[in-house]
Amino acid sequence: MPENLAPSNDVPSVHDPEPVQPEADVTSEVSAQPEEEPATTPVEETPLPQPAEPESSSAEAAEATVATETSAPAPESAGTDEGVAAEAEPGEAPSGEEEGKLKRGDIVEGRVIQRSPTEIVVELADGVIGIVSGRELSRMDRKALDELEVGKNVLVYVLNPSNRSRQAVLSLTRALEEHDWREAQEYAETQRLYHGKVSGYNKGGLIVRFGRVRGFVPASQVSEERRQAAAGESPMERWGSMIGNDIVVKVVEVDRARNRLILSERSAIKEWRDQRKADLLDKLEVGSVRTGRVVSLTDFGAFVDLGGADGLVHLTEMSWKHVTRPDEIVKVGDEVRVKVISLDRERRRIGLSMKALETDPWDEVVKNFRVGQLVRGTITKLTKFGAFACLEGAPEIEGLIHISELADHRVGHPREVVSENEVLTLRIVKIDRAQRRMGLSLKQVNAVDYLEIDLATYNNDQTPPVADAPADETAGPEEDTES
Repeated sequence: MPENLAPSNDVPSVHDPEPVQPEADVTSEVSAQPEEEPATTPVEETPLPQPAEPESSSAEAAEATVATETSAPAPESAGTDEGVAAEAEPGEAPSGEEEGKLKRGDIVEGRVIQRSPTEIVVELADGVIGIVSGRELSRMDRKALDELEVGKNVLVYVLNPSNRSRQAVLSLTRALEEHDWREAQEYAETQRLYHGKVSGYNKGGLIVRFGRVRGFVPASQVSEERRQAAAGESPMERWGSMIGNDIVVKVVEVDRARNRLILSERSAIKEWRDQRKADLLDKLEVGSVRTGRVVSLTDFGAFVDLGGADGLVHLTEMSWKHVTRPDEIVKVGDEVRVKVISLDRERRRIGLSMKALETDPWDEVVKNFRVGQLVRGTITKLTKFGAFACLEGAPEIEGLIHISELADHRVGHPREVVSENEVLTLRIVKIDRAQRRMGLSLKQVNAVDYLEIDLATYNNDQTPPVADAPADETAGPEEDTES
């Protein structure tokens, strides 16, 4: 390492509990030559603007300018993040003169016309010849070097428009870095969404690479969902597991002079979800089956994230058995398989069902139960027009005991005869497979009309006669039999 690049003891690490002063831009390297561009001057720590939350602190802003980061090992070359300072060939002083229209700081396209281990020669517009020095080549990785074939067009940054040899001094890595800074500025102005990955962290938040520029997402600008997952005392415990995760952000501040790029996931998350929901609604079809994650519970059902859009599993679509609360079936965070049963693209609503993927218990009802049969049932709910009971051995099936089938005498309310959770012997008086309804009776348990069926059952007859329910012994008015 060149002597002038030795680490300074004056620059604190990112985990220093004292206020952190930003170190000089690691992308600006100071050469031993006096005529080269000086490194970026360290800047004073200023509070980070936080439009989204008052809880953010100036410490986050300090984190944004600290060059040190904790990240997963990656096969990146040293030149990936380096901004190469203006440099002259050994023994030559930069003239500081512009050659034609070419000037320092330009990013232009050229063509590789010659290469060697010590330099790359690039031809620019108007026949201007420029060189990329071996010093920069030594910092580039092998893959990048192999791509620099003769005849290939490349983007270069003009460090010096003309040295003593009347050649332009160029940088490949600085061109890419400057291009990324300018693109970041464009993202900030247009508020476009940027899709990146978490590459590291420090005590104040997450590091996200914007091309070759490091961007900083303060903890206060991390999404609520990600912050809930950031449990622990140390930065590694809070953020370490997130390295490599996809993240969508907006650029909220670009300060090239201070080497500061501030990003916000919170500002981007709602727009990103809306985009994903629109895309998903275009792709979804009624009848399709998806795997999702339960994100919230309400009194009337559960919302399931299908990967960009939330759909509702109504309480009645959670199971074939009687469900009074969604937490009887699922809890937040559960992964569930659901079937799309309705789509409203205009209102952006998705109806889902879990029970549609289960075996329909009514198929078994037709096989195992018949009108006139005695069954055991548990009272599950009382209404003004009767009582509902689930069958023993088939808890998914609920039948209605109409108020007129509770007793021989007139009943004002079902609670006068039965109570919830009471287990009773009941008689099936109606089965409607099409409407998925079953009528039950308490008063007809000992009715003589079913004596023959009861005797056949008692004698274990394999083919007992099936009697139709008497005309006046139905499950009651049609409008009162919905379960």
